[in-house]
Amino acid sequence: MGHENIHPVATGPAAETVAQHQDPQDRVLYAGWFCPFSQRAWITLEEKKISYQYKEVNPYNKERDLHFLDINPKGLVPAIEYKGRALYESLILCEFLEDAYPDHTPHLLPKDPFERAYVRLWIDHVSKAIIPAFYRTVQAQEPEKQQTGLQEFCKALRTISEKAKGPYFLGEQFSFVDVAIAPWAVRDYIVKEHRGYIRAAVGGGWKEWAEQLEKRESVIKTFSLPEHYRTFYATYLRGEAQGEIAKAIRSGRGSSGI
Repeated sequence: MGHENIHPVATGPAAETVAQHQDPQDRVLYAGWFCPFSQRAWITLEEKKISYQYKEVNPYNKERDLHFLDINPKGLVPAIEYKGRALYESLILCEFLEDAYPDHTPHLLPKDPFERAYVRLWIDHVSKAIIPAFYRTVQAQEPEKQQTGLQEFCKALRTISEKAKGPYFLGEQFSFVDVAIAPWAVRDYIVKEHRGYIRAAVGGGWKEWAEQLEKRESVIKTFSLPEHYRTFYATYLRGEAQGEIAKAIRSGRGSSGI
């Protein structure tokens, strides 16, 4: 079983945002409303108020859009078509948007070279520690494996949140560290409801940081109704997911798209 029957379009606040971005543009975001990696690029576009056209893609649909496969041969979201040329991979897209639109604020990467490297260091932690632990926890079927995954997830969250200055990672400045982790902060109710996760139990100020992230306008505007994510993650929770993330986690690899 897979995700072929997931809700076809965004809902709630995200649906309103999609409706506002249907006019043709030189910048097209190919995304899946359900995809946390897509949400990273989407948050960046909204934060920097860059004009774009939104196109919904379900990479689990066997009847693939041939034009989209030209954009990203991997068939994964997110991807961006920029003046007829294509890019993909969520973190690369975020940095591209920062570089391509230097006059659009806020700046999500600090100007100082050391601070920029520091941000990238902690984004790497999100990619290599937090996200794999999230999916291992969600996919685990045996109680002991669920508990081990949850401990790894909480430890990885605590490690980074202890470095956060508050209210965001760098303090008042909302940065790519926040963009990188926000989609999983707003999806953490999945592990709360099914794996015994409690934000406050993580420690290190994670609860306060997560609450700030889920109140950020760009995060709210790119998030659909919670019940549809519950349906999407049901196959992960049953250990039946066959998508790229599920396969990557089972094989011990990471993933940067859906």
